[in-house]
Amino acid sequence: MANDVTHFLRPGTLQLPALPPLSLYVHLPWCLRKCPYCDFNSHEMKGGELPEQQYLDALRADLESALPLVWGREVHSIFIGGGTPSLFSPAGIDRLLSDIRARVKLVPEAEITLEANPGTFEKDRFKAFRAAGVTRLSVGVQSFNDAHLKAIGRVHDSRQAIAAVEEAAENFETFNLDLMYALPGQTLAQLEEDVTQALALQPPHLSIYHLTIEPNTLFAKFPPVIPPEDLAYAMLDRITEMTAATGLERYEVSAYAKPGHRCWHNWNYWQFGDYLGIGAGAHGKLSFPHRIVRQVRNREPRLYMENALAGHAIAQEEEVARGDLPFEYMLNALRLKEGFALQDFVDRTGLPLSTIEKPLRDAEAKGLVTRDFARVRPTEHGFDFLSNLQELFLP
Repeated sequence: MANDVTHFLRPGTLQLPALPPLSLYVHLPWCLRKCPYCDFNSHEMKGGELPEQQYLDALRADLESALPLVWGREVHSIFIGGGTPSLFSPAGIDRLLSDIRARVKLVPEAEITLEANPGTFEKDRFKAFRAAGVTRLSVGVQSFNDAHLKAIGRVHDSRQAIAAVEEAAENFETFNLDLMYALPGQTLAQLEEDVTQALALQPPHLSIYHLTIEPNTLFAKFPPVIPPEDLAYAMLDRITEMTAATGLERYEVSAYAKPGHRCWHNWNYWQFGDYLGIGAGAHGKLSFPHRIVRQVRNREPRLYMENALAGHAIAQEEEVARGDLPFEYMLNALRLKEGFALQDFVDRTGLPLSTIEKPLRDAEAKGLVTRDFARVRPTEHGFDFLSNLQELFLP
């Protein structure tokens, strides 16, 4: 049933006037070592060997099986996430992108992002990734403080982090630097040092995330002592001040960019665009004229490879219930500083505006959003208390 497109094209309760832009997410699940805070589908490389060719075969088979669901649609961006995708050889990434190009229609200026982690063995690889067709790197630095890097289980040190970002800047017109704050034992002064060092490297895009303790991680079992909430808020205020001073605009809750350097792929997620997800544990969201469908691939890499090669990589597939759509839409759109156009809500969910009128009135009364006849925007207060704002749209 999974890829039987007639099943998805039958009449339903939604009326989508047009399909949104489509992105492709590719998951490469291996890491050198699993970080204690990480709840992504990542797996330590056992014995230092990657089944690279076998996994690339599986990805190709997975994409081929999914083609009927996205037939004729252009792909605007590719995001290769993990794990640590930069563990794959540049030749492997080259093959992956060639396999994709041969099967889907990429728009001419498609953004192609690869997540990379600093580490000596990856030096000089960045240039080769650029040659393979990657247009944007996302470098997972997290901190420039060696004690903090150790505390969160990262395998690189600050020297390697700086070298990796410099290397990215040399080879890519645009790249992202990933930082975390509210780390175990971190002071406000130490956070300022991290941000100062990050800004000195002049990244065109910066993502800064609060360290959160996720269930089913090592940190959930053995929680570290992290800064109290008021200190974490003070850190966020400092981040916003310091980034603004260097021309990085906060355009999303955790994302800061120079003009022309926003991440198109994530922008598409936040605007409730479509994405096909291939690879172990990858999630996808696909729209059809009368329904929106979510898919999840098998998580365990070995099982994923076997199943994908046999033509059934999908582990779960469900239609998003009509009643859940407003919340699903707001979970993304309200993360954006510019908020969303009311017409986009109608276009992307296939629902009338009357379905969100009451929660919008409540949000406005609480000072969490401002709106006119065309747009809804989160206020400063709404940005600070985003989950309270999003919760108003729960079914």
